[in-house]
Amino acid sequence: MTIIDARDIPADPVSADRLSADGLEYRVLDVTDRVAAESFQRAVSRGFLGAEPTAEALEFGRSTVESRRNAGVYDAAVPDGRPVATIDSWVTPLTLPGGAQLPMWAISGVTVSATHRRRGIARALLEGELRAAATAGVPLAGLTVSEATIYGRYGFGSAVPVVRFRVDARRAGWAAPAASGRLEYVDRDALAAELGGVHERARTARPGQIPGWSVRWGGMAGLSPSDTDRDKVRGVRYRDGAGEVRGAMAYTLAEEGSGTAWRHTLSVRLLVAETSEATAALWRFALQHDLVDGVEAELRPVDDPLPWLVHDQRGVTQTLHDHGWLRILDLAACLTARRYAAPLDTVLRVHDPLGFAAGDWRLVIGADGLAQVQPADPGAADVALDVAALSSLYVGGVRASALHAAGRIDAEANAVAALDRAFTSTPAPGLDIWY
Repeated sequence: MTIIDARDIPADPVSADRLSADGLEYRVLDVTDRVAAESFQRAVSRGFLGAEPTAEALEFGRSTVESRRNAGVYDAAVPDGRPVATIDSWVTPLTLPGGAQLPMWAISGVTVSATHRRRGIARALLEGELRAAATAGVPLAGLTVSEATIYGRYGFGSAVPVVRFRVDARRAGWAAPAASGRLEYVDRDALAAELGGVHERARTARPGQIPGWSVRWGGMAGLSPSDTDRDKVRGVRYRDGAGEVRGAMAYTLAEEGSGTAWRHTLSVRLLVAETSEATAALWRFALQHDLVDGVEAELRPVDDPLPWLVHDQRGVTQTLHDHGWLRILDLAACLTARRYAAPLDTVLRVHDPLGFAAGDWRLVIGADGLAQVQPADPGAADVALDVAALSSLYVGGVRASALHAAGRIDAEANAVAALDRAFTSTPAPGLDIWY
């Protein structure tokens, strides 16, 4: 697998021309220009309603800015020189069902100034990223979103659902046996390193995951100068019976409301584990922590064992929500890269308003789980769907039967059932970070 450097890809000329006609300049940031880079960082923080970054916060995030392709939209009439819209991207491996990895054009930092809304800027940015990725030969794009109603129009589909846990620790109790290893507190610098190390070793075992980066782990560990809760962050790691670190967790503790002195909620910032034993040990630490009544955790996979580790499952409230969104660009490259759970021979008719994946395609999956994809001869298709629906199915976290029931797939019941059998993934896909 070859991972290209997205920073070498120029701004999309179609989007540049479209924005130029409205008096705006669209260009890729020169990250060696320190003043311009800081203006870009300030614009991103403002776009996400963050505080004005301090010099320390700008320095903390500098390595991330320098490692990515940052594109901004500039208006000469804006006196402070900040971009009025931002987006950044990089190419990263995405884990697929079966353990293979595929280069993905990761998109982040999408903002449009409140002073420049309704001018087609977001469309130019998103379509520009997709054209840049396709031109560079990257077969897939992905993002996590703050607003879930925007990205379907560009062909993205919600593909990696996650669970939010709220646990009444006293009611839930604990039912699983104790792990054979041991837990250790770690300081924040060591915690950042442990989170990153365990995550990198574990991510190839679960589809939907991508690598993290140093600033992400530092932020989780409470090292970011802009984190108002940084001094509350604590961390533990789990060593197995052989003394190897197999899991780590960053968390904070907050006292609950009036009348509950000395009772606290433990909020899990990130729990990463290579083994089921490490996962259980870290959950047990959280649920059995002294003076803790409630435990909260975000971005957990839908097959997380937590509800089965406790005495009373009704003490565990689970809220399912979207998180990882994918967008297929090169259909044949994507569908042949992953492994499948059952044989299949079907013709897909894919509608793609941007044209990247449109057409009739014959997908043949053998008993070995390997797929072949060829353009299909004109004629009746077995399954008709848009590229967003196919992207939702791609890593096995969304059922074809659910999309069919919602009117997103047009097919006979037997064809839908065959898609479900083939595309399902074990383990379920997951994505435990924002990007």
